[in-house]
Amino acid sequence: MAAEGGGKEMNEIKTQFTTREGLYKLLSHSEYSRPNRVPFNSQGSNPVRVSFVNVNDQSGNGDRLCFNVGRELYFYIYKGVRKAADLSKPIDKRIYKGTQPTCHDFNHLTATAESVSLLVGFSAGQVQLIDPIKKETSKLFNEERLIDKSRVTCVKWVPGSESLFLVAHSSGNMYLYNVEHTCGTTAPHYQLLKQGESFAVHTCKSKSTRNPLLKWTVGEGALNEFAFSPDGKFLACVSQDGFLRVFNFDSVELHGTMKSYFGGLLCVCWSPDGKYIVTGGEDDLVTVWSFVDCRVIARGHGHKSWVSVVAFDPYTTSVEESDPMEFSGSDEDFQDLHFGRDRANSTQSRLSKRNSTDSRPVSVTYRFGSVGQDTQLCLWDLTEDILFPHQPLSRARTHTNVMNATSPPAGSGGANPGSNGNSITTPGNSVPPPLPRSNSLPHSSVSNAGSKSSVMDGAIASGVSKFATLSLHDRKERHHEKDHKRNHSMGHISSKSSDKLNLVTKTKTDPAKTLGTPLCPRMEDVPLLEPLICKKIAHERLTVLIFLEDCIVTACQEGFICTWARPGKVGLLSSQNQANSPSGTVV
Repeated sequence: MAAEGGGKEMNEIKTQFTTREGLYKLLSHSEYSRPNRVPFNSQGSNPVRVSFVNVNDQSGNGDRLCFNVGRELYFYIYKGVRKAADLSKPIDKRIYKGTQPTCHDFNHLTATAESVSLLVGFSAGQVQLIDPIKKETSKLFNEERLIDKSRVTCVKWVPGSESLFLVAHSSGNMYLYNVEHTCGTTAPHYQLLKQGESFAVHTCKSKSTRNPLLKWTVGEGALNEFAFSPDGKFLACVSQDGFLRVFNFDSVELHGTMKSYFGGLLCVCWSPDGKYIVTGGEDDLVTVWSFVDCRVIARGHGHKSWVSVVAFDPYTTSVEESDPMEFSGSDEDFQDLHFGRDRANSTQSRLSKRNSTDSRPVSVTYRFGSVGQDTQLCLWDLTEDILFPHQPLSRARTHTNVMNATSPPAGSGGANPGSNGNSITTPGNSVPPPLPRSNSLPHSSVSNAGSKSSVMDGAIASGVSKFATLSLHDRKERHHEKDHKRNHSMGHISSKSSDKLNLVTKTKTDPAKTLGTPLCPRMEDVPLLEPLICKKIAHERLTVLIFLEDCIVTACQEGFICTWARPGKVGLLSSQNQANSPSGTVV
């Protein structure tokens, strides 16, 4: 299903493509860039990144866009498919000397039409907090580079927090900051909090509270990207050593790991319901990993070079069921999820409803996309036949309430159902042997008030025991040992002493020996996905892929941010765009 044709046709830049939903079209009038529209000379510069926020202003045009190009940072009103971009009027523009912006993130919780909080990471290691609406610079963190001197690779607000944010560096370290605290005038001193398989977490040792609150050392080499789960409870990290590591963020427990086929992993994202994680990297593959089973369930091959961004499309993820779906009592926690944008509640509800269905057959298709250094955009569908391949019932997992994709397997109803309200169903007390394949469909029942904490306790208790390299005997012993030693909340972390918290076995994983293991199955051992579409859409390597409700946003290293109207969106608005566009250009 790769791009058709050969020779010259293969090298043509595509301006539209068709999927089962219909025709996606590039809107030339909605292209954002530097005001002079001159392609940026990208040699040696940091990747162009794009961040969105909605400020909910009364005009109905509340989307705001931030992007970095070289030493410059721009903040615009984003008009999407509605109106043409006016590049002559950025709300804010900043040019930096001696350092370059590398990444940024808005706080969606505090954003208003009068004020937004934007974090910006830099190539020299600093992090700046700015308000591009008020044109204020409120704080600079790691100003003297006493905390970390390496490039900031990823910065994100902690979901649900107005003050906490997490910063990753190319040193392989992550730091938790609070905007209310200072960074001090001396280098921080650290005390070990917890260590385990290729990670360690330290607290900052000082008389008065200062930044950073925590220091994470993860893997070897650069920590390239991290992503919070939709409910904010888990953290997925990808590193230059080729490993995906998933942590329980509050308890600082390792939940599971995966190894790339080869090379470093560069990008990571969660499915809208938190059940699957997709990674991309230097093996030119996209890899789908099950959060519940802690195993690779599929790989996708369509790119001809490194994969730079992966992202799920919550608006195209589809659920088919006989009954109409709506929010139920068990879905109340979905109101608080923040995976990109808040307008995806209907998809979350549908996925949640699917996971709380007792016996009706349902069908789900997850849509995700990827862009790479090969200048190509790939779209992928993750379908039931890949997620739950049919196998003998004797191999079905029975430690959670399960059903076959088409009919309930015999003997699977004896487990205790439970839901944590966010569709992340984690195994409880039983620890079955690892299976190469599962034909069961985990789902959860309507939760009561007490089941949420008990399931999270189960997740904390069994998170490390699921690590693939430990033997079954080791895992069972470790599960009971940790039951009374868990630490739960950030508030208790500082009071814990390090000698009681070294709970995770320190075993060195040899990357050369991981191939053919559950950490990194051989290519023939897992399904290989083909892309729905694979199109060359830029002249330079692609660095951005964001799915919005009425469009897809991509960007390349030349500094051009492109808007692709979803099927049915451009036709309704083209006449309006013609009238409002200064240049009159309409695709």
